[in-house]
Amino acid sequence: MHFFNFQPSSPNRNRKSPSLPSGKMSCTEKLSTGSSGKMKVPHRFEIHSYTRPTVCCYCKKLLKGLIRQGMQCKDCKLNVHKRKCLECIPMDCTGEAPKENCEIPKIHQMKMIPDLQDDESKIPVHEASSNNIPLQRIVQSIKHTKGKNYKVLKEGWLVHHTNREGMRKRHFWRLDTKSVTLFQNDTTSKYYKEIPLSEILSVELSKQNLCTEQNQSYYLELRTANVDYYITEDTNTLKAWETAIRQALMPVDTPKTTNPSTQGNKESSNGANTKKENPEQSLDISLQYQIFPDEVLGSGQFGIVYGGVHRTSGRGVAIKVIDKMRFPTKQEAQLKNEVQILQNIHHPGVVNLEKMFETVERIFVVMEKLKGDMLEMILSSEKGRLSERITKFLIYQILMALKHLHLKCIVHCDLKPENVLLSSDSDFPQVKLCDFGFARIIGEKSFRRSVVGTPAYLAPEVLKNKGYNRSLDMWSVGVIVYVSLSGTFPFNEEEDINDQIQNAAFMYPPNPWKEISPEAIDLISNLLQVKTRKRFTVDKSLSHAWLQDYQTWCDLRRLESEVGTRYLTHQSDDARWEAYRKLHNLEPPPPVPQDAEENLMTFDYPLEPTRNSSGIFGRVRL
Repeated sequence: MHFFNFQPSSPNRNRKSPSLPSGKMSCTEKLSTGSSGKMKVPHRFEIHSYTRPTVCCYCKKLLKGLIRQGMQCKDCKLNVHKRKCLECIPMDCTGEAPKENCEIPKIHQMKMIPDLQDDESKIPVHEASSNNIPLQRIVQSIKHTKGKNYKVLKEGWLVHHTNREGMRKRHFWRLDTKSVTLFQNDTTSKYYKEIPLSEILSVELSKQNLCTEQNQSYYLELRTANVDYYITEDTNTLKAWETAIRQALMPVDTPKTTNPSTQGNKESSNGANTKKENPEQSLDISLQYQIFPDEVLGSGQFGIVYGGVHRTSGRGVAIKVIDKMRFPTKQEAQLKNEVQILQNIHHPGVVNLEKMFETVERIFVVMEKLKGDMLEMILSSEKGRLSERITKFLIYQILMALKHLHLKCIVHCDLKPENVLLSSDSDFPQVKLCDFGFARIIGEKSFRRSVVGTPAYLAPEVLKNKGYNRSLDMWSVGVIVYVSLSGTFPFNEEEDINDQIQNAAFMYPPNPWKEISPEAIDLISNLLQVKTRKRFTVDKSLSHAWLQDYQTWCDLRRLESEVGTRYLTHQSDDARWEAYRKLHNLEPPPPVPQDAEENLMTFDYPLEPTRNSSGIFGRVRL
């Protein structure tokens, strides 16, 4: 906390105020000394963390940073930068926060942007507590929530009938981003019928003798799997509704230069889990999938991920929409990098790519939809961190997925809890890696230098613009283990990473690390090695004593039984763990999936003896 010194405007200038510290006057203090004889009150500044973009009230520049971006006066809520601007703030504290639309003292001649964070969420710095940054969702991959009330796109009274019922009915139609709802009137919440957009297979404006009136020679047909709706109104009304519904069916794709009849959409599929469809039915993504613009699942390096539905099966999907117009032509190949990599990966620990569509302006990547991510799981836990048992379970799955990637010379380059998706809301869910926008093809002895990843999880060699290899992912795993067990990032912004790592008391303060096993700390220490040659590989990490645990093995076997594929444990370990179980009189593990032998062949990796191991850890599956 910083206090500014002042000298009272009185004849006895050598006399110090007993309640305030003494010192030299700042440059602005001298300029602001007026003849009014008013008492100058210093600000009581303390380090503050802002949840909304906030500017410095002195230089008008943004307070940058992930956390503890600037200083805020405890009394008047003045926000300034930590160093240079802080020294130039005059002693003009009003003693209270400004009211709405209130300007700060005239000497600044600017309006203050107050922090909207509650006082309870301030993070004061105490010597007894850790200065590490609390775990939070990085701005780059901020997670959005779905609103309850969807945006109304069009509404009005319409007359319609169906192919099942010839009687015409008049209802108040309301089109939003999720469905078409037929209300009894324009003021009630009671409705006659709701037609989800995902169930609309086609929208056609047709000419037919459905009615005798000259101004109703056309009708608008909405076709679903079970019922066809025929709307009979004047031509202008029908055309307006046709346009609105078509735009709602494809809310993020409004190409201006493409001609659907001549150009069409390019489509590719990995063919792993989908049937080959008729090319005529695959020209337009809107014919196969409904995208929900209100359901934003997240964002990656190049695009936004929306929730969606496969129209025929009703299966939920995640659709990443990449706007090619935002990037130069030279980067178009890089935009497709994620798709090209995912097309070559078929593993239960990696998100499944279903299809890819491309127009002149956009790329649509259709992937399987999961329940949430690992960061959400950590932040929503009771203590703001995970137990060792759950962390082991999740980390082992991450390492097995990484092993598969590294064997294919693929380095993820942006591993973080946000990119670790979970298949369910249970405490022991299946894990799948996603967001391969930064991924690189790097051989075992090769290095790359391009900028990748999220800074909070990046290894020192990347931050220092040095060459990096697959060990980059292992550093990120170390950070993930740390944040999972502690709920904070392992480093702060004020000191050198190398110095922080060497200070064990700094890296592992008693709260909460006194409750965490030495084996967990040992694995983290071997992963967070500044020198890449000393950093643990995937093999060494999997064979570490912290992960070679009978309870973890049973949890993994239980997951394999649920998934129906044995891809995490290996049959060569069965005898060893069975002997351990009998020796300690423990519960038997879940049965092996019936098709385990067939599925195991796809993910079977060679066995290697482990170094520095003994007893039951003498031989493990790597």
